[in-house]
Amino acid sequence: MTTGLTLALSKGRIYKDTLPLLEKIGIEPAEDPEASRKLIIPTNRSDLNLMVIRATDVPTFVEYGAADLGVAGKDVLLEAESDNLYEPLDLNIARCRLMVAVPKGRLLPQTRPRIATKYVNLTRRYFAGKGQQVEVIKLYGSMELAPLAGLADGIVDLVDTGNTLRANGLEATEDIVTISSRLVVNKAAMKMKSSFIKQLINELSEVI
Repeated sequence: MTTGLTLALSKGRIYKDTLPLLEKIGIEPAEDPEASRKLIIPTNRSDLNLMVIRATDVPTFVEYGAADLGVAGKDVLLEAESDNLYEPLDLNIARCRLMVAVPKGRLLPQTRPRIATKYVNLTRRYFAGKGQQVEVIKLYGSMELAPLAGLADGIVDLVDTGNTLRANGLEATEDIVTISSRLVVNKAAMKMKSSFIKQLINELSEVI
């Protein structure tokens, strides 16, 4: 393995929140990942490249060594259920909550409610922990539409301000878990590139 590091990030909020942390430790991308068509972007440090991929793919790329480390939301990590990643640092960015939401003034049916979500594993585990069976309908977006269209009784989704829920007549009723973004590291890379990775972890720890 080479001594250089590849850090996997996703476009959007995580990248925007990670960039100031990287800048504080002297790391700047050579191009703007939000505008560039490149998927691997060099930085001003010769020993570090950025890999720009989908948020849900970050744990997979890191687990299989295509990236040495990455930044992923705790929601994605819990959904992936991987035991093959180190999670050494909570970056305390992109904070939000994973919640159950229903049409305002309604309750979930007691018997096998239908829940729309992209967090299938998390949702099943949460309701199973309450001793309740649910029918999970997997969606990839426009979650708030599901109860309005009669597709589901409620949803499980990330909530930040709650404005989107309110605009669509929904309200959050159950708090599942607080989410923030974490630095994750490939186990082999942690052994083979230990000094480089530990240095990066220490630098980030000082600016969080």
